[in-house]
Amino acid sequence: MTAATVVVLGLLSMTIATHAASAADNPYQRGPNPTLASVSATRGTFATAQISVPGGNGFGSGVIYYPTDTSQGTFGGVAIVPGYSALFANEEAWMGPWLASFGFVVIGIETNSRTDSADARGTQLLAALDYLTQRSAVRDRVDPNRLSVVGHSAGGAGVLSALLRRPTLKAGVGLAPGSPVGDYRLSNDRVPTMFISGQRDTTVTRSYLDGLYSTIPASTPSAWVEITGVDHLFATRANTTEMRVLIPWLKIFLDDDTRYTQFLCPQLADSGNVSMYRSKCPYVPPGGSSPSPSPSASPSASPSASPSASPSASPSISPSPSPSASPSASSACTASYRTVNSWSGGFQGEVTVTAGASAINGWTVGWTLSGGQTINQVWNGTLSANGSAVRVTNASYNGSIPASGSSTFGFLGTGTPSAPSLTCTSP
Repeated sequence: MTAATVVVLGLLSMTIATHAASAADNPYQRGPNPTLASVSATRGTFATAQISVPGGNGFGSGVIYYPTDTSQGTFGGVAIVPGYSALFANEEAWMGPWLASFGFVVIGIETNSRTDSADARGTQLLAALDYLTQRSAVRDRVDPNRLSVVGHSAGGAGVLSALLRRPTLKAGVGLAPGSPVGDYRLSNDRVPTMFISGQRDTTVTRSYLDGLYSTIPASTPSAWVEITGVDHLFATRANTTEMRVLIPWLKIFLDDDTRYTQFLCPQLADSGNVSMYRSKCPYVPPGGSSPSPSPSASPSASPSASPSASPSASPSISPSPSPSASPSASSACTASYRTVNSWSGGFQGEVTVTAGASAINGWTVGWTLSGGQTINQVWNGTLSANGSAVRVTNASYNGSIPASGSSTFGFLGTGTPSAPSLTCTSP
């Protein structure tokens, strides 16, 4: 054996050992070492399959796309919701098998109504994740602690609403996102958040997104990619530019996979068809390490698109008061309330039930209505009332909540909204 052969074999052994050690250090790492060509491809290395989801689970019908490989453990989960008046089947269905082939379990949903508000879309995204991890036929393939949300337009606003309500999510991606109903700030966003927008979008403009993006805390990982020459509907068509930044974002924060940071930091590995990029490099997932100790300033702006007035991608709705958190009558769970919308003589409310240090199986939230209030409709729960005293118990599909997890229900009421004192109990 020649000396050169010995050197080559030694280097090969070191490479294999390093890769094995890296995979051992990160139990969530999935798939071969990525390249720019691989993240730009229309399919990853995993074979995929799909199953249909019926309605009646807190959202409309849906489709789940998943890797067929069961040898590598569980995968991160992604829920996707369409924009106002649109259908997932017409808008983002192309994304399902694409993402699944890169090692994610994806649920794409239709909304309960095509005119649902942004907040309602956020609620349905969270219901979809609960269904995916707790009741779906592929729940054993999904890690319930590695979940993310993606949405377009009003669905993107729903993503932001979901991130604010469930800070245990690992990542969110708003595709030309509007604003969460009643909250035009993301100052409480703790979830790694990416915006992807279109340079020629006159519905959700750069100037509008600039104001929204600037409210994300400096400590929250975030990025903003603007695609050259596309309009508001860029996400409704297969788009390689979108996916070559979205996939690394999900890989970094769902799979803790630092092999993918090279595509986003210190700049985009491929800036083709990108008119602007803002980042907070380096992106370090929990437990990861970074070559750079401090985040970089948001760099890199290219020629500006002509901005229009700041819009909303979903119907205009009255701002809500800050969420009202109430002490629980039981340490098993807590409940918090917020007004989603209000109008003359009525309002829409939402309650978030959060489990304590242990998982719960069933919950009941109670409160007393203020003078003149009545409740006309409840979803994601069952209402019982005795005079002004009301109780809402879980539906059949959302009673089981993991430790520190949450579930939501909503209702329509008459009268003037208030900030009720809630109790939460669990059997």
